[in-house]
Amino acid sequence: MSTFNRPAARLLLATNNQGKIKEYRRLLRDVPVELVTLADLGITTEVSEEGESLEENARLKAMAYAVEGRMVALADDSGLEVDALGGEPGPMSARYAGEGVSDSDRVNYLLTRLEGVPWEKRSARFRCVIAIAMPEGKVELCSGECRGFIIFEPRGESGFGYDPVFYLPELGKTMAELSMEAKNRVSHRSRAVSQVPRLLERLGGEPAGL
Repeated sequence: MSTFNRPAARLLLATNNQGKIKEYRRLLRDVPVELVTLADLGITTEVSEEGESLEENARLKAMAYAVEGRMVALADDSGLEVDALGGEPGPMSARYAGEGVSDSDRVNYLLTRLEGVPWEKRSARFRCVIAIAMPEGKVELCSGECRGFIIFEPRGESGFGYDPVFYLPELGKTMAELSMEAKNRVSHRSRAVSQVPRLLERLGGEPAGL
């Protein structure tokens, strides 16, 4: 029997990142599942993101937490890819400036790497890959991206990660200057999340019938 045909189906958000959890709760509010976090289940295991791509890391996390939580798990790996840096930091986005550093440290390190790079060559994209895994091992993937430029200094107080330096020309603002509602209309994560109902169906369930 499909997990998604059971009453009160639950979906494990396989992250401890509070910014991500907040975004996912808003983005998935119309998907008829009960969202559960790792903290809700008392799961403290850290899954090593040793993959060489966003896809590998998302798959690793989703599968590991689906097995440990004994429920369907959603994990993502998101990364900033800067053209002038050959696609860096990519899968290393969270560890680009080293382990245990703050978001501002990461942003400052990125800006240091881009010193002397002119505006027209500071193009970049945020990319998000979502993996949804069943405890028995079946996994589905989807992705979304958002294109912009890296500005010369941080702007804005919202969001997290590299949002303060990711500029959206069509809006004239950085990600960190957008309201949550506005960000959720254009972000890489929201574009990936829009495909989640289809992934749930492919895994064997009808989200609308939960």
